[in-house]
Amino acid sequence: MEHGNKTQKGETIDHESTKGRKDEKKHSLFRVFQFSCFRDWIYGIQMNNNVMLKVENLRKYFPVRRGFLQRVIGWVKAVDGVDFAIEQGKTLGLVGESGCGKSTVGRLILRLLEPDGGNILYRGKDISRLPLKEIKPLRKEMQIIFQDPFSSLNPRMTIGQSIEEGLRTIRLRHHERQARISKLLQMVGISPSAADRYPHEFSGGQRQRVGIARALSVDPNLIICDEPVSALDVSIQAQIINLLKELQDMLGLSYLFISHDMHVVGYISDNVAVMYLGHIMEYATTDELFNKPTHPYTTALLSAVPSVENGGLQEGQVLKGDVPSPFNPPPGCKFQGRCPLVEDLCRKGEIALYPVNTEHVVRCWKVTDKRDEQSRRSLAGE
Repeated sequence: MEHGNKTQKGETIDHESTKGRKDEKKHSLFRVFQFSCFRDWIYGIQMNNNVMLKVENLRKYFPVRRGFLQRVIGWVKAVDGVDFAIEQGKTLGLVGESGCGKSTVGRLILRLLEPDGGNILYRGKDISRLPLKEIKPLRKEMQIIFQDPFSSLNPRMTIGQSIEEGLRTIRLRHHERQARISKLLQMVGISPSAADRYPHEFSGGQRQRVGIARALSVDPNLIICDEPVSALDVSIQAQIINLLKELQDMLGLSYLFISHDMHVVGYISDNVAVMYLGHIMEYATTDELFNKPTHPYTTALLSAVPSVENGGLQEGQVLKGDVPSPFNPPPGCKFQGRCPLVEDLCRKGEIALYPVNTEHVVRCWKVTDKRDEQSRRSLAGE
């Protein structure tokens, strides 16, 4: 028995497959609508002039070469359509596993790497395609704090000379540079008399303070903090994080704080973006994301954070499977191979960002189904 009706030409219409195509088309159209809503929210289109940095559909692909002639056989999609915004005086935490593309995003913003697509808007001006001659004057407004405080400092230069390098670019006189170096060292908690010492004479925490002073030397507005405390002891991490917060309050700085430590990100950030395999999987205010995580990947990350309750142990969500290769990612959701909620629709087409509420978006179409179910139960009085 055939399931369906016949047309005038005698062709059979399969209602089940037609319904499936309609559902898939509905989700596709809904993704477009929800993504436009997301961009309206994230970029502060509602007359918000306080946005320091906007990143739109940022992409970076690295070529994979093989053979004697080193021909390109494919591309590693390190950053694949990333969007976010940072307001003046605020901190955006960018968190995820190693290799997800966090540090690449930071280097693209500073133009240490050239983007393959998308826009980088600094104070409303697109800097993603500016020539090097026009980028140089912007270097003083955007600085970076590196992960390793030892390798980021020249061992042949004193810390005073390292800080002075940036000051030479803004053409200060010698006595002005020396006064500025002393002030910067005091701001980060190091005695000005230590300016003539070399990096190997300092501890890891002190070297990172020097790195912070060097980043502040040219009076920037935006600082990329590329895992600035991951190489430090826990007690020293707290000191550096508190120092960064004090400097932000004092100078009105904006931070892009890159880390894989959810505790640290939750403490310092105003908004948090969770990244996985080149994509933003969830984006929300810090309180919203930590209290109401929606994406299974975010839930797994938070469950892995030690808790002070129950002797430091809590019931965690163990992810099964391996991280797919960025060289050959699966179609559809990039998290499908490890997701406990995966369905067939997750493997069809790219999954867009859906709004959970006015300050929370997630790259998972199941959010809409959950929200519809909650509405149904509310109306039914369950």
